[in-house]
Amino acid sequence: MIICHIPTGLILFLLITTCLIREGFPSDRNNDDLSGWQAGFQRETIAPDFSRDNTLLYEGKPTLMISGNGFPFVNGHWFRIFEVVPGNYYLFSTHYKAEGVEEQNRCILARILWFDDKGDQVGRAEYPAVIRIVDPGGWEEMRQIYKVPGEATRARIELIYRWDKDGKVHFGGMEFEKTDAPPGRPVRLATIHYRPEGNQYPEENLEEFGKLIGEAASVNADIVCLPEAITLVGTSLDYIAASEPLPGPTTNFLGDLARKYRMYIVAGILESDGGVVYNTVVLMDRKGELAGKYRKLSLPREEIEGGVTPGNSSPVFDTDFGRIGMMICWDVTFPETARTLTMKGAEVIFLPIWGGNLTLAKARAIENQVYLVSSSYDMKSAVFDLEGEIITEATEDNPVAVVEVDLNKQKLWPWLGDLKNRIPREMPTRKAINTMY
Repeated sequence: MIICHIPTGLILFLLITTCLIREGFPSDRNNDDLSGWQAGFQRETIAPDFSRDNTLLYEGKPTLMISGNGFPFVNGHWFRIFEVVPGNYYLFSTHYKAEGVEEQNRCILARILWFDDKGDQVGRAEYPAVIRIVDPGGWEEMRQIYKVPGEATRARIELIYRWDKDGKVHFGGMEFEKTDAPPGRPVRLATIHYRPEGNQYPEENLEEFGKLIGEAASVNADIVCLPEAITLVGTSLDYIAASEPLPGPTTNFLGDLARKYRMYIVAGILESDGGVVYNTVVLMDRKGELAGKYRKLSLPREEIEGGVTPGNSSPVFDTDFGRIGMMICWDVTFPETARTLTMKGAEVIFLPIWGGNLTLAKARAIENQVYLVSSSYDMKSAVFDLEGEIITEATEDNPVAVVEVDLNKQKLWPWLGDLKNRIPREMPTRKAINTMY
């Protein structure tokens, strides 16, 4: 009699896989794109409906469909096991098209689990990012490159649909292939800490800030952040008197510097538009053009009483190094603005700020997993990393600070893994948040 000793972990891995298949479908060996994909769910009572669809095609090929069955708590997935080489890089990609799904970020996602030869899970669960570009056919994409953990020899890919009784999603064009290590995406972020004093005219402030912008350019900054209301601080002007149209004198001045130094400039000014005054931050691009503006959403009572009007949108802007967002001073007190910018894809948030709570600035970076750059008069002017830690700071003695960060570098938290991609999947539903107001 021959007794074969199978590692306990491998037995557990096989049992878990078998249990998750439940009443799954056999592999479709006649279609390479769907070969090996099987249906799984945690419990039969919350299982959605699964099917292979030969009518809604992706690039002419059948797709995998999951739909709600009238039960609001459905939760299930298509899954497949792939062999991987430890330490190598793999590109995961899938396209999907949703119909009738209220909150796609929460309800449609992918997950990657790593296992070793014994069947034990290793590393952290991964949640691939959604690329917010819809192709002409209405398909969206999840895509990300991963380095296989040192002990992993298998990857379990899950395409998940959950928590929406009426919707459905089709997955097509699934890929999981060995690839090269992703290139770095470095950017040199700069901040300025300076308060003009005793000037009579805004132009004097601009000349002083212009010298500091030149210092940032001398150390190859790609983008520099100036404080809030740079043409108002230190003068005898009020909000209305300091306001100007856009484009206008200040953007012309900053545009000349941006073009001269081939760098982006973020700066706070007062904007007048049709008799209305906004507290605004402008973005000048490397060509010296006004690439965008953001009008402060959250106004303190002093600005309201001073005649300033709030903005009504949270735009993001694409640069040659990545997508950015901007907010101003009092905005940092509330989580909504930074969260909206991040959900729109901002990788760096710039914060011109007069003065404020340092802990809140750190919190905005942590809770959204973005770099945050503040430029202030009465708070720290600094670059904050994804842990909310200051990685460089400008001071009165050293008013210009520059640091290089890699926007492609993945941040893995202890126990949590890639928190950035988990946040939109696990945040409260909009319905629950709306009941709070």
